[in-house]
Amino acid sequence: MYGRNLPNITFLLVLAISFSVLVGSCGSFRSEYAPGRYEVWSFDKSWPGSLPKGWKVAETAGQGKPAKWQVVYDSGAASGTWAVAITANENHGQTYNLLIAEKTSYRSVHIRIMVKAIAGEEDQGGGPIWRAKDADNYYVARWNPLEDNFRVYLVKDGKRKQLGTADVKVDRMAWHEIAITQRDTRIVASLDGEELIDVDDSTFIEPGKIGLWVKADGKTAFDNVSVVRLSGFPTEP
Repeated sequence: MYGRNLPNITFLLVLAISFSVLVGSCGSFRSEYAPGRYEVWSFDKSWPGSLPKGWKVAETAGQGKPAKWQVVYDSGAASGTWAVAITANENHGQTYNLLIAEKTSYRSVHIRIMVKAIAGEEDQGGGPIWRAKDADNYYVARWNPLEDNFRVYLVKDGKRKQLGTADVKVDRMAWHEIAITQRDTRIVASLDGEELIDVDDSTFIEPGKIGLWVKADGKTAFDNVSVVRLSGFPTEP
């Protein structure tokens, strides 16, 4: 009798050990991310042709002709069929087109966005901004398919300074994921899951807004914007 029950006992023991390991790993994951401190925008519930609720159009060094941002149909969008994009843009040079999530405020943060280049003779692509004080002060990471590179900058008082760069060769017509993690002063930037830039900068140390960034005449689509507030660090307010 006991011999026949031994496989069942062994199975239950393995199951119990596996469960305890899973609970432990989940516990360490949740200690990394503050409960309830995350936001996700898929734009699938936004009205087509409109500006997403809670987002504001802005410019750095604007020429008085803000780019037109709209919720648009895209059958390949990461979240479904809708994304937010610049659909009209007459800017050029050092004008940076911004779409800012107005009620956000993050310091140590993990950001993921999907980005797709649509058009632009002078510039294409784009990426997220974070710790934005206003339209002239923020960090930005951007992918540029015309230059085949991925870079992290800071923009202070409307002037851009490069912090890190990496050469990349990816499909110019496809959706790509940009991920940013900033803990205190360290910034780690990834493209399509590959960590490419790791820099340290203390220019902006206060919490700030997050948003989207496109340079000059670029027309770009964005989807699945997710932001997580990182916690458990001594310098985090």
